Amino acid sequence: MAKKKNGLGKLVGALLGLVVGLVGGFYGLVWLTIPNTEDVTVTDETYFSKGESKVDASIDVGDADISIHFLELGNKYTGDCTYIKAGDADILIDCGSKSNSVSTVASYLSGYVTDGILEYVIVTHAHQDHYAGFATSSKIDSIFDMFDCEVVIDFAGTANGKTDTAMYKRYAENLKNSGATHYTALDCIEGNNGATSTFELSENITLNILDSFYYANPDKSNENNNSVCCMFTQQVADGESKNFLFTGDLEKEGEEYLCSLNDLPKVDLYKAGHHGSRTSSSKNFIDIIQPEVVCVCCCAGSSEYTTVAENQFPTQEFITNVGVWTDEIYVTTMCIDYKNNEFTSLNGNIVYMSTDSGYNVKCSNNNTKLKDSDWFANSGRVWPTTQAAA
Repeated sequence: MAKKKNGLGKLVGALLGLVVGLVGGFYGLVWLTIPNTEDVTVTDETYFSKGESKVDASIDVGDADISIHFLELGNKYTGDCTYIKAGDADILIDCGSKSNSVSTVASYLSGYVTDGILEYVIVTHAHQDHYAGFATSSKIDSIFDMFDCEVVIDFAGTANGKTDTAMYKRYAENLKNSGATHYTALDCIEGNNGATSTFELSENITLNILDSFYYANPDKSNENNNSVCCMFTQQVADGESKNFLFTGDLEKEGEEYLCSLNDLPKVDLYKAGHHGSRTSSSKNFIDIIQPEVVCVCCCAGSSEYTTVAENQFPTQEFITNVGVWTDEIYVTTMCIDYKNNEFTSLNGNIVYMSTDSGYNVKCSNNNTKLKDSDWFANSGRVWPTTQAAA
């Protein structure tokens, strides 16, 4: 009996060893072959490369002088990515939210960037949800690999410890290898290395890098305040102009400096700062720019950053400050169940189109304003009852 038991134990041990070996070999293979980057879901789309077949864009921009596209990024995470077509110039501001968003972004861009050239790329600051698509590992093509990027304008400084991270190092290496002309926002403001703060995109459209206190004095504790801020201006009939404002994730203190350092006009379009958080789009700032249309790049109601419902994007403070000036607020994505990876389009890809005589907003899912959406009705958010006097 003792010998029988001992033989069975050896057999079981051998089988377990075989199973462990097979499992270990499989995970060893996976470890060696998957991209070494944050939160990547490995799919065929992750390895989307320059020159491969791509999906055409679905929204016709017609005869717009400038079209501004706020992209959904193919996952449940909040992130910024804005494509702008101004005349013949193609511009990209940021590319979040994760490295596996690159294929979604590249597929969308390919329908518009027919020559494969991005004349300008702006990287607002060194947070993953804004620059992951530029900071991929060597196993995933970045935006710098997929498109010829002529001029890159990025943040002038970072928070403590940021330059030591793997993602920042990948970004710096990919940027170096891109061959692009590189300026920081501070270069543009101070005219360093031949840079300028104003770039002519077409006969009637300019890109202006706005001054910010944190270009020369990087915020070492809050990366958001290091964001590159810019304004697109379209000259229209009778000497009038339209203005389209982008502030990255700039927060309240940064917005105060932005107002004091720049003569900010009322804006026709505002990309909501910091995804519609309570720390940005402060009342004094919004009362100065008085936006007509606001687009929010976020996954509404997501618990990615906080489980406190009232602090999830877009927040009540954001709605209160902005809603007194306009009800034309559009949001890209909506969270269904964060833990179970369930999300859906709210408006989807949001495209703002401007001509000499007016503007139009088209979305890939629907054109429902935030206040009229099911998410708003179920979120506990309240629309402001009074409207500000223009």
